[in-house]
Amino acid sequence: MKPGDELELTVTPDRYLTVRYAGASGDFNPIHIDEEFAREVGLPGRILHGLWTMAQVARAHTDAAGGPGSLRRLSVQFRGMGRLEREITVRGTVREVDGDTAIVASEAVQDGKRIIRNAEAELRLEP
Repeated sequence: MKPGDELELTVTPDRYLTVRYAGASGDFNPIHIDEEFAREVGLPGRILHGLWTMAQVARAHTDAAGGPGSLRRLSVQFRGMGRLEREITVRGTVREVDGDTAIVASEAVQDGKRIIRNAEAELRLEP
């Protein structure tokens, strides 16, 4: 990994993802699992859990760096609602490498909108 290198991960959350993630995370907020409720409160339908979306950003980085043990730090800014059954693309660029550490800037985009931006990961590189 060197400055300027790019990473990319594309994932399409299926229609049942939020129900499965609610069970795994314990976040049963009805905006994630009840279509009718989500529409009643003004949303376009059920929306993704923000932490699931952040996990995809983490996954893009760890896939590029050799596995989950490579992630030292991750920060993100949530800037939009993720939707089910629509492709999400995480793109990142290595900003700097110092010894065994790489700093990667990234974002997650769905339908042309950045739903996560200003993400930064610190990765431990394999020797």
